[in-house]
Amino acid sequence: MLSIGNSFCISVVAEEQTIEEIARISGDTNPIHLDDEYAKKSIFGRKIAHALFCQNVISMILGNHLPGEGTILLSQSFQYRKPVYIGDVIEVRVTVEKILPKGNYVLSTVCRNQKDEIVLDGESVVKWETL
Repeated sequence: MLSIGNSFCISVVAEEQTIEEIARISGDTNPIHLDDEYAKKSIFGRKIAHALFCQNVISMILGNHLPGEGTILLSQSFQYRKPVYIGDVIEVRVTVEKILPKGNYVLSTVCRNQKDEIVLDGESVVKWETL
């Protein structure tokens, strides 16, 4: 049983190898993620992680930890606040905000970098019932 305020948090590093794998799997080979010279000329000044980087960690938390096995994602919305750079340490926290009827939950999702800056926030609505 989930309660309002239950949360799960994990820290992950935006490693270059992970970003390359995201590019390979997603097909998003935008040079802003993969090419140092290109990225140096961008508004960011260096390579950044794909939006999928934080989304993947959120998905892992939902499916494995909170709520866990059997979670069905109904909807998600995110706001991207700051870029995630290669090498950043990102803390990803998912928290139960609302309990809805029929095993549905509203979960807040917040990602912070090592400077405690929010890089992504939003919410996920999921269905989860214990078996």
